[in-house]
Amino acid sequence: MTFEPFDTESAPPDGRRAAKLRLFDAMTDGAWRGRVFGDTLGTSVTVLAYGNDVIGQGPTLHVHPYDEIFVVLEGHARFFVGDDIVDAEAGDVLLGPKGVPHRFENLGPGRLQTLDIHLASRWYQNSLS
Repeated sequence: MTFEPFDTESAPPDGRRAAKLRLFDAMTDGAWRGRVFGDTLGTSVTVLAYGNDVIGQGPTLHVHPYDEIFVVLEGHARFFVGDDIVDAEAGDVLLGPKGVPHRFENLGPGRLQTLDIHLASRWYQNSLS
């Protein structure tokens, strides 16, 4: 694994302490299992847990005023991002650029589980369908 080193003098601690919130309960039913808003953790990243077991099911077309990063944790998905169609599977990471309408659906077989990272302290969204 490679990473970029940085000058530690350029990033002094800002006084925040470690914080922990529960994203989801694995025993909870439903596609939207949980969310953690960044502002409750003192950061500018919001995290959502999404999953379903139904082929063809997924969030409807929507758009955000910030980038969204999708991490496919389990299963196979088809993402519709603007004019692009991208098939992804567990281990893949995709970008939904800000202002670009997007949606995704479970391709099956089995469960689709994603971790959706919103690069904002809150979840802002306009539905388009």
